[in-house]
Amino acid sequence: MEEKEYLTLNPQDLDNRELHSWLLMTIAPRPIGFVSSIDQSGNVNLSPFSYFNVFSVKPPVLIFSPSLTSKGAGKKDTHRNVTEVKEVVINVVNHNIVEQMSLASGNYQKDIDEFVKAGLTPLPSDIVKPPRVLQSPVSFECRVNDVIVLGSEAGSGNLVICEVLRMHIDQATLGTDGRVDPDKMDLVGRMGGSGYVRASGHALFEVSRASVQPGVGVDQLPRSIRNSHILTANNLGQLGTAGRLPSKDEVQEASVSPEVHEIILEYDNRRDEIKDSLHELGQHYLTKNQVHHALKILMVVDLI
Repeated sequence: MEEKEYLTLNPQDLDNRELHSWLLMTIAPRPIGFVSSIDQSGNVNLSPFSYFNVFSVKPPVLIFSPSLTSKGAGKKDTHRNVTEVKEVVINVVNHNIVEQMSLASGNYQKDIDEFVKAGLTPLPSDIVKPPRVLQSPVSFECRVNDVIVLGSEAGSGNLVICEVLRMHIDQATLGTDGRVDPDKMDLVGRMGGSGYVRASGHALFEVSRASVQPGVGVDQLPRSIRNSHILTANNLGQLGTAGRLPSKDEVQEASVSPEVHEIILEYDNRRDEIKDSLHELGQHYLTKNQVHHALKILMVVDLI
């Protein structure tokens, strides 16, 4: 097993600024909930939160968390608003509005309308009082079911539990199959500090879902594969998603295929070199997500 050296931190030994930095740099990327809320007097607030995610389908529940800005009374406007009017709209943030979203995050006075300040357009909601963000590709009209207070110190979170009542999805973000196209959605996520990540283009990739069809697992792979110095941990994980190992006949058939036979002839029974070349070939097929074919090639080593 590879030896590692760890930097071990005790949160109790760190001040708020240090702990905040370590947490946000290491738990990332985080989706951004761009929340519009309203107070009893009708003043609208618009603020982004990267302490945000979806937590339930039945009922559909989203949670975001405004942190206290100072000990005791340091509540953000959004936090105050949801205790007065228990409704919000949570808008998602894509690359087209990331700069405007950042502008809206400023610490403005309560009477300042962040929609105006950030140059965004309020759109009347169907059933809740706060407006939607016209420029956002998706908006969730929500009822606030509860606010769970996590502490009273600066930096303490307050979990705002929101039940989704309506979803509005810009049809321009849908593909030909009628589902959301990640490239058209072009969402952004929050990293630490001033960093963001763009979830589109080459940043997108797919991973086989073992939960849909349980695979054989890495533990069932032949030792010659598990101990490879060519295959990466991700390669092994990918191989472990295979529904079954190739049969002896399938491996034998692979051993006489032109690409494999050429490698065996080239290295003239030098097993270690044949193994490395076959593992590189198998790795090539894994990049094409041809897992079963890669396994057949990799298991040829045990026939030599």
